[in-house]
Amino acid sequence: MTDKFSRNLSMLTDFYEITMSNGYFNKNMKDVIGVFDVFFRKVPDDGGFAVMCGLQQIIDYISELNFSKEDIDYLKKRGFSDDFLNYLSNFKFSCDVWAIPEGTPVFPNEPIITVKGPIIQSQLIETLILLAFNHQTLIATKANRIVRAAQGRPVMEFGARRAQGFDAAVYGARAAVIGGCASTSCLLAAQKFGLNPSGTMAHSWIQTFDDEYEAFSIYAKQYPDSCVLLVDTYNVLKSGIPNAIKVFDNVLKPLGKRPVGIRIDSGDITYLSKKARKMLDAAGYADCHIIASNSLDEHIISDMLLQGARVDSFGVGERLITSSSAPVLGGVYKLSAIIDDDGAVSPRIKLSENVAKITTPGFKSVWRLFDRMSGKAIADVITLFDEEIDDSKPYEIFDPEYTWKRKTVTDFIARRLTKPVFEKGNLVYHEYSVAEIKRYCEKQIDLLWDEVLRFENPHNYYVDLSQPLWDLKHDLIQECSKRKGE
Repeated sequence: MTDKFSRNLSMLTDFYEITMSNGYFNKNMKDVIGVFDVFFRKVPDDGGFAVMCGLQQIIDYISELNFSKEDIDYLKKRGFSDDFLNYLSNFKFSCDVWAIPEGTPVFPNEPIITVKGPIIQSQLIETLILLAFNHQTLIATKANRIVRAAQGRPVMEFGARRAQGFDAAVYGARAAVIGGCASTSCLLAAQKFGLNPSGTMAHSWIQTFDDEYEAFSIYAKQYPDSCVLLVDTYNVLKSGIPNAIKVFDNVLKPLGKRPVGIRIDSGDITYLSKKARKMLDAAGYADCHIIASNSLDEHIISDMLLQGARVDSFGVGERLITSSSAPVLGGVYKLSAIIDDDGAVSPRIKLSENVAKITTPGFKSVWRLFDRMSGKAIADVITLFDEEIDDSKPYEIFDPEYTWKRKTVTDFIARRLTKPVFEKGNLVYHEYSVAEIKRYCEKQIDLLWDEVLRFENPHNYYVDLSQPLWDLKHDLIQECSKRKGE
């Protein structure tokens, strides 16, 4: 199931996208073909990779892209010409778009989305492409770190109330599940995307009743098949768990039902979970799961498990849904080429005193090389779009900054990562459900070496340029430098 935008989001763009588009139109440049790349420069949390996410919402946005009479009237008041506004009134998207599929591990400085088409159109869609990509990739990446820290134990996304806005809650939940979460507490996200909703009770439920046992008992009678009790309202070991066990004995057992679990939301959860496990086992409830929540992240979860916490699943909220330790991905949308009427590509480059901000010019594609024996990813190679990597022959890769670092790879499989999404404005991409993307993500991450998966000081995965692309970039830098010196 996919969620189609029910709102007109054509005006969800930065004002300068409109001013530039108006400028192109007035200079009779509306049919000039521009090529733009979406990429990011740094993995959040200094991790080894990010998880591509947000493509479906970009597809939905582009598919519904049009300017209403209300939009045109608003822009008219801003002084734009009638001819330009007439162009927007009859707007029809006709660009080509390529993207690396959602759920794929991606790395800095490689073009993850490429847009090629009339420069007015390719310029106008920048803002929302970056919004969807930056937000969902950030959350999917954080979720995957947390899920890996849980070492196979389910992680539930609990962040709706701490998300930074309505859409952040809904699309953040989507991204979290793609990143590996088992379920979400956000009912709207579960409904829209076919996700598993999760959640039981809050402390207010227990506080509403005269005593804890009564609160547990009433809840267990209403939900005998899915009974999870929150045991830390008053005292986990002296009150919560003893009362939970009584309810299991007095309410569920006579019905022939077993408890699903207990949840601990405060205190030293590692210590409390060990004690709770012993109490539940002694009472005959070894199958009762212990769920932990309360401002968790990958580092806390890793420490808890290292210290022997007896936790079966985790509910993670604010630090996941906001990616609080690294709240910005920083993806950018940069012009890389202009294509003339004859199809000749004129590469464009952005230079900077900050070397990290020098862009890679040209109309490009991304390949991933896999070791044929292990199946593991060796490196990514950015090539010119019309280049092919022949994996029947040895292929030399090299560090684009330290070019003497070279390696010839053999016995490998080369796969082009970027896939066509729109062709001349027509959608050609197969749309996948969240569950399908999640499964794909799990398989793709399994193809990374363990060294890339480390939380601390991960291996620097190789993203190289092909020799023709490196030559193009080097020559263009030299040419621009000479102009600067003239």
